Amino acid sequence: MLPLELEIKELIISSLALEDIRPDNIDADAALFVEGLGLDSIDALELGLALQKRYGVHMSADSAETRKHFASVKALAAFVSANRKPVAPT
Repeated sequence: MLPLELEIKELIISSLALEDIRPDNIDADAALFVEGLGLDSIDALELGLALQKRYGVHMSADSAETRKHFASVKALAAFVSANRKPVAPT
């Protein structure tokens, strides 16, 4: 499992309070919505905000491109990797 994919799985679990799911229960290639993990539109908004806070990425709320990015953990990891903002040192 790639480190960024693991981070995103953990972010999904924590931001959506999925108490009975562990990162290794989430298939990186599986659908996140309807089938697969079974997330809904409210989950998408919450996950989008969590991704924005953690990685500094911005997505349009209702676009075909955003739906592609949210297709799977693997797709989200690719989007984050390509668009994340550098984190300022603390």
